[in-house]
Amino acid sequence: MKHYKSLVLQVTCIIATTIGIAACTNNKPEDTKEVAEHKNEQKFSNNPNEKDAQFLVDAAVINFKEISLGQLAQQKGGTKHVTALGKMMETEHTKMLADLTALAKSKNISLPTAQTQNGQDAYIKLNKKSEIDFGKEYSDLMVKGHKDAIALFEKASTDCTDSDIRTWATATLPALRTHLDQALMCKELCEKM
Repeated sequence: MKHYKSLVLQVTCIIATTIGIAACTNNKPEDTKEVAEHKNEQKFSNNPNEKDAQFLVDAAVINFKEISLGQLAQQKGGTKHVTALGKMMETEHTKMLADLTALAKSKNISLPTAQTQNGQDAYIKLNKKSEIDFGKEYSDLMVKGHKDAIALFEKASTDCTDSDIRTWATATLPALRTHLDQALMCKELCEKM
């Protein structure tokens, strides 16, 4: 009986420790960007290709965000110019993401597989806006996002060590500049409302 009580006490301690450890760990799912970055660090640590891999990860994050916000703009835009901008963003960034995915696969680079937490937060925040505020906020996000994307792609078009990645970045820039122009026009129209 004494042995049995000792065994029960040991099992109870193990269970309590396991529960305590589980309670202390963050049950939040890992962000797909962080997962991809970690995989790429393992593959390319202290290698010039690590920066190329990071560019592709960042480009994928941009595409996922533009696709989801474009879909939301088509649902909540309320005006032709906002829904048209959303449709263009969804369509063109879906194509860019497909091209990017093929390029990354050919280079053995891991990419995020879904929207990041940052992108989800932007979606939730934008989804709470009224129709009029939505158009203004969405077009502002598209202007800022595309200015940032253009800067990122311009840097990659000269700094990436892999010639295929440099070529893709350079070839993508005209579309991003067109997106920026469209977002600026949409922003102007929204501000007049």
